[in-house]
Amino acid sequence: MEPFGVRSRAERGQRLTELPVPALRELVRTHRLVLLRGYEVPAEAEQLAAWCRQWGEVMSWPFGDVLELREAQDPTDHIFDCSSVPFHWDGMYKPFVPEFQVFHCLRAPGPEDGGATTFCDTVRLLDEADPGLLDRWRRVTVTYRIGQVVHYGGKAVSPLLVEHPVSGAPTLRFNAPPPEEEPDFLNRPAHEFAGVGAEDVPELLAGLRAALTDPRWSLAHAWQDGDVVLADNHALLHGRERFRSRAPRHLRRVHLLGDPAHANPALG
Repeated sequence: MEPFGVRSRAERGQRLTELPVPALRELVRTHRLVLLRGYEVPAEAEQLAAWCRQWGEVMSWPFGDVLELREAQDPTDHIFDCSSVPFHWDGMYKPFVPEFQVFHCLRAPGPEDGGATTFCDTVRLLDEADPGLLDRWRRVTVTYRIGQVVHYGGKAVSPLLVEHPVSGAPTLRFNAPPPEEEPDFLNRPAHEFAGVGAEDVPELLAGLRAALTDPRWSLAHAWQDGDVVLADNHALLHGRERFRSRAPRHLRRVHLLGDPAHANPALG
């Protein structure tokens, strides 16, 4: 896939559960994103979670092992609204950060509905970034605060540049501010920046936005029914494009912990 990731198309009638988990794990660690298209996927959420347990420990949440990602009737947080979701990493407010994400698309939005999931390969971004820019980013630490109105929230403090706990490669850890053109954004997080003057924060944010959306290391995945995406949560940041309200967008997501589980350094 371009600019990163690999795609596997199923042969007729091939099941997701037939694929060898060790090989999939290595594919994700090598390519950071794996798209499995056309495979028969277990219909029930618990069946999907059971397959995920073959990878290792599933990260449980208050709602259980599988998050149903779809627009709520009366959402209190942007995750369950139709708004965009800025780039972020999962588990940033939890005691452990999952290594892998498993997404399964039950119903995809239409071609004109929006709702693509965005990914940025931050390892490649940093590998090709200007050394002067890296020096500036290396000095910056961001404090995030968000209301705990759903299954996550609180306070997290992280440098922009963090070592990948498996490969040791530098990664970018950043939860981008919501776009100003979405004043209806629900549960807007607050940001505090250290290591950069207040007068220089707008330039910092503009540079980060430009880097995260650079087509050399970012992509927007347009979902098809049945797609399964496996992602490296340490190497990638991800988000979501805004979609038409009441569009048929329904994903399931499971988090897989590393071995050993990676304690969240952003919680101190």
